[in-house]
Amino acid sequence: MALWGTIVNAASIVAGSLLGIGIGRMSESVKQTLMHGIGLALVVLGLSMALKSDNFLLIVISLTIGGLIGEGLRLERRLQQLGQALERAVYAAESRLPSRRRGGERPKGRLAAGFVNATLVYGIGAMAILGSLDSGLRGDHVILYTKGLMDGLLSVVFASTMGIGVLFSSLPIFVYQGSIALGASWIASLLDKVLLNEIIVQLTAVGGVLIIGVGINLLELRRIQVANLLPAFMVAAAAVVVLGAFQ
Repeated sequence: MALWGTIVNAASIVAGSLLGIGIGRMSESVKQTLMHGIGLALVVLGLSMALKSDNFLLIVISLTIGGLIGEGLRLERRLQQLGQALERAVYAAESRLPSRRRGGERPKGRLAAGFVNATLVYGIGAMAILGSLDSGLRGDHVILYTKGLMDGLLSVVFASTMGIGVLFSSLPIFVYQGSIALGASWIASLLDKVLLNEIIVQLTAVGGVLIIGVGINLLELRRIQVANLLPAFMVAAAAVVVLGAFQ
């Protein structure tokens, strides 16, 4: 079953989020410390991923062209709007509950922020792509099982600090990874193994840069519109294919 690994991954995000929400009564100082710790860890993870590639020029070109495409499509704004729509739906449902069950007022925009940040962290990276390809091509779900465990643990921390928006990130992750898994056989038929491996290396490097951006956002050093840079993945893959054709 090509989608089994993706299903497990999405379920682990839901389970971890529910656990994090359950233990989420923390002081603001503790939450801020945890968020800064996660941000620093993401910066380190992103650096390790970005250094997988020795083709710095390709990374710069991919981010530049991808950023222009993302700005034109306003991806960050659209992802924020989706998160805000979820936020309104959740708060509307909560407003129908007895006041003692609402859990108090939540800061406006918190659900949307949790949704966007978690979606980017879980969706960017080689494990999401390579794991989905493995699930679709060979029915091997080990990579996505491992990723699911990591995402589940992160969800506990994310949900305890950013709230229920983290749980909803399981939906785009399921669609994203599931689409890759279902289209894996078609992708493999178009590319040879060497070219596919090179694409994964470059996608890992570009993903590492974006992960650094998410880390900087969590550290509150500067607001980077990471979602607008997502088309850099497509640009990097296309660049590898074009360079491979010339070589």
